[in-house]
Order: sequence, then C-alpha cells, then structure tokens
Amino acid sequence: MDLGLKDRVYVVTGATRGLGNAAARELVADGAKVVVTGRDEKSAAEAASALGPGAVGVAADNADPEAAGRLIATARERFGRFDGVLISVGGPPPGFVADTTDEQWQSAFESVFLGAVRLARTAAAELAEGGVIGFVLSGSVHEPIPGLTISNGLRPGLAGFAKSLADELGPRGIRVVGLLPGRVDTDRVRELDGLSADPEATRAAAESRIPLRRYGAPAEFGRASAFLLSPAASYITGVMLPVDGGVRHGF
Repeated sequence: MDLGLKDRVYVVTGATRGLGNAAARELVADGAKVVVTGRDEKSAAEAASALGPGAVGVAADNADPEAAGRLIATARERFGRFDGVLISVGGPPPGFVADTTDEQWQSAFESVFLGAVRLARTAAAELAEGGVIGFVLSGSVHEPIPGLTISNGLRPGLAGFAKSLADELGPRGIRVVGLLPGRVDTDRVRELDGLSADPEATRAAAESRIPLRRYGAPAEFGRASAFLLSPAASYITGVMLPVDGGVRHGF
C-alpha cells in the first residue's frame, strides 16, 4: 500500500534516538522529508546525516518558547512545505512520589507538557487541510506505571489535550493522533530495566506479561507512526493507539 508520504514534510522532535528516531526513519524510507530535533547541535546533525538528504537536523529544546516557530520555519525554508509534526520527548526521570522534587516536576512540565502543547498549538495555526499532529505518549495514559510518577502525572493530561485538539481542528480537516508505546526495545526502556537488581529477570518478567511475549522493535513503532501520520490514515483522528504487543486489555 502506498501511504502517500512522498515529498510530505514533517517535524519530528526528540528524534536523535529512540522512538522519535524510529518514526523519522520510517517516514524518510517512504519518501517523506523530515526536520529532526535533539537538544544539541551535534546529535541533531548526526541523526539527520544518518537519515540521508531527506532530513535536516536542528538543535531544539521543547521547553524553549521559540522552538516551535523555528522548527516549522525550517521545514518551509528547507523543503518548501509543512504537513505535520510528531511530538516526542524523552521520558522524565523515574521515581516514586516521595522521591520526586518540585524542581523535577517543574522541569518535566515545561518540556513534556507545556512544550508539547505549545508546539501543537503553533503547528495548528500553520497547517492546512490534510495536516496532522501526532503525540508520542505512553501506556500510562490508561494505567500508571510503577516508578514513573512524573510521567504518570503528565501523559494522561496530554492525551486529554490531544482529544480536545482533535475536536477543535477536525472541521479544518486537520487530524490529531496519539501513540501509546509499551515495552519497545529502546535505550530508555533498557535504562529503566537496568534500575532493577536483575535487569534480565526484569525483562523476562515484563515479556511474560505481553501477549506477543517480546519487546517491540523500534522499527515496529516507527511503522505505526508513519501510517498514522500519512494520508493513508486520513479518516483517523482523536485516537490513542497502543503499540504494546497487546498489553492493554481494554477496548
């Protein structure tokens, strides 16, 4: 199936590694152009170089109020158009309620929540009919994950914002979608497993609770992202799609 991605242009934040990078890779593989971001210029440039001539890297922090406008302007200047954005940020620091400080909450709110809201709001003002705004969230939207208190607090709020935005932008022909990754084999997930006394046993236990009995590959998440962002998904909006191997048992 042709996803209709050829020559479409997307901004993908947090795309120097992990899930954002996997999504950018699949978009480029299907013919799209991407502006990829990372927090420092070197990592953003290296990520773009690895993706090929269809990518440009920009150093940007989602917490920076000027970042959103700058990224969209780069898409237009470099590739001549802007069709959508996938908002992905690194996970906030792990910790339980008693371990997390006001400073950690404030920092995560600025980057994970407010930065995402600002980028989506800026994109909404710039997109035409057929545009799309995607959010990389987490299974914690539906069920808290032990030891990820800050993420548990912020991700459901973003899902609510995304649903509201889908309703507001629908009449303009602009879609809003969310992806809820489960245990995808990224550096972040390996880092979280590594916090336990026995990472291998922790992974085995997690895999035993996944109906497909394995962690997802980043490319599998990337392909799901590319589909939802593509014109092939033109009648899909307001959804939160689990990419978790079947962990979520609700409808």
